[in-house]
Amino acid sequence: MNFYIVDVFAESKYAGNQLAVFCGAGVAKLSDIQMLQIAREINYSETTFIRSPNPRNNGYDVRIFTPKKELPFAGHPTLGTAFVLQQEIIGEKVDRVILNLAVGQIPVTFNYRNQSADILWMRQNSPNFGQVLSSETLATVLNLEPDEIDEKFPIQEVSTGVPFIIVPLKTIAALKKAKVNSDKYFELINTTEAKEILIFCPETYSDINDLSVRVFADSLGIPEDPATGSANGCLAGYLVNYRYFGQDAIDIKVEQGYEIDRPSLLLLQSQRTNGEIEVLVGGKVVMVAKGEFV
Repeated sequence: MNFYIVDVFAESKYAGNQLAVFCGAGVAKLSDIQMLQIAREINYSETTFIRSPNPRNNGYDVRIFTPKKELPFAGHPTLGTAFVLQQEIIGEKVDRVILNLAVGQIPVTFNYRNQSADILWMRQNSPNFGQVLSSETLATVLNLEPDEIDEKFPIQEVSTGVPFIIVPLKTIAALKKAKVNSDKYFELINTTEAKEILIFCPETYSDINDLSVRVFADSLGIPEDPATGSANGCLAGYLVNYRYFGQDAIDIKVEQGYEIDRPSLLLLQSQRTNGEIEVLVGGKVVMVAKGEFV
């Protein structure tokens, strides 16, 4: 099998979120257990497997694994895998690539600069909004004070394919301070559909960005994720639903990963159309390595 390592939502190499993508004739022969073993060997947040170089129903069959389990959808693996498909398998400029994932077909569109892929965009499912949680509960889980959470907006479970608990904070000081209390965290997720937490605030490291974000995914074996497309898709829907910026549409830049030395940039576009919220998440992908599994 061939494999590729790419950095997703990265402005340059060695930033963003790492992804390993496997392809080749050997991939179709892998069992679920073998794919999980390889994901554990790589030990990135996610590893993807392109099951065939030939499209089916105009899309490519792809499986996504964390070191602990398979996921039905994830953001940076979707963009990164689409990039590898375009660069290494299709081998020519195309407007979009469709991935056949467990949640359904997810299209990724390409913007090019000269002959090179520049910004990739994925359309996520329309968000579903779940239960609302108390600031006292999440403050305990995150080792924060309740008044560091922005009470103007709810703490809520949101899903565009994978659910996340969205927590609005007031300041970047609170964002930096946050640290998961493992006992309280696992106690909480016994009562929620969402098992991972996204926290965000309107203060940023870089003046050109609009929000700063952190994502905690201990249930997946990922204490902190450097760039999370699925979670930010949920955030985009949340921002529009609650008119966080005072309007029914957003086109913003979100930074993530600064606290773990993997600075990332995610582009979020979302709007409410005919009562339904549309969500697009975009970013750049950088090729880092190519190799062969033996």
